[in-house]
Amino acid sequence: MSNSKEELAIETVGLVKHFGENRAVDGVDLSVKKGTIYGVLGPNGAGKTTTIRMLTTLLKADAGKAKVLGFDVSKDADQVRQRISLTGQFASLDEDLSGMENMVMIGRLLGFTRKEAKQRGQELLTAFDLQDAAKRQVKNYSGGMRRRLDIAASIIVSPEILFLDEPTTGLDPRSRNQVWDIIRLLVDAGTTVLLTTQYLDEADQLADRIAVIDHGKVIAEGTSSELKASVGSGKLHVRVLDPEARDDAAQILKGALEVDVQLGSDPLVITAQVSDHKHVARALTDLASANITITDFSLGQPSLDEVFLTLTGKPVEDQVKEAEGNV
Repeated sequence: MSNSKEELAIETVGLVKHFGENRAVDGVDLSVKKGTIYGVLGPNGAGKTTTIRMLTTLLKADAGKAKVLGFDVSKDADQVRQRISLTGQFASLDEDLSGMENMVMIGRLLGFTRKEAKQRGQELLTAFDLQDAAKRQVKNYSGGMRRRLDIAASIIVSPEILFLDEPTTGLDPRSRNQVWDIIRLLVDAGTTVLLTTQYLDEADQLADRIAVIDHGKVIAEGTSSELKASVGSGKLHVRVLDPEARDDAAQILKGALEVDVQLGSDPLVITAQVSDHKHVARALTDLASANITITDFSLGQPSLDEVFLTLTGKPVEDQVKEAEGNV
């Protein structure tokens, strides 16, 4: 959290939103420093989009307070809208117009002259590697091209804060990487980005800080490294040669490491969270003394996936399926 209120682009305290009996957002506190990428991580239905809609003045909070660039989102909604831009989960483009025609139309709506709108459109289409498709109808664009055009359209007037709601959902890996590069360039130019995502690797790659949201609550917050460190200093993975030896190996590791071990779906692998690395050497020695052959072992920081599993009790994939089943 920033020491200076002036450095905060976004600040929420106890933000709440109900939809009937459903408490979609349940007391969310956020502090987003200017000039950073802030990731809000969680499955569909966790409350990410509802939070963004309140911060962008599209929904009124039922309780709590929210400030964007120092302006109250309820009392100073017009001031907030002038300084932000929002790109939702689905492209907000006219599919029957070309890429350039979309850019000119949006530029004109924002007060540009036709000449200014076309010039700005050309700059952004070139920057986003869409110049060759400028005259093509958007309905003939790929998913990645539509997403890049959607982001380009949202920054015709450079916003101080860009809200990106799951910007890479459904994109192939190459298109996702292109969108990530665009986001980094925007932040380098001074824009603050609040990014919602259900992809662990996206939050890990992009965000300076991450809030993990589950069932409308922030259940953890920090840098990627801080979140990983919060669930243990390391993760040991051991692969045995003989699957019949795994149970014996697990008991030996449990005794040597003084922690519980996990047996996953792979019949050769044992995993343990390690708080004291000094015990690892002893554990491997004990396995060798018991004539249990291991083919591989690794010791590293937990992944964000493991953080999510520890915090929620379920892998993120299960959370996504569960949320989608409730839609």
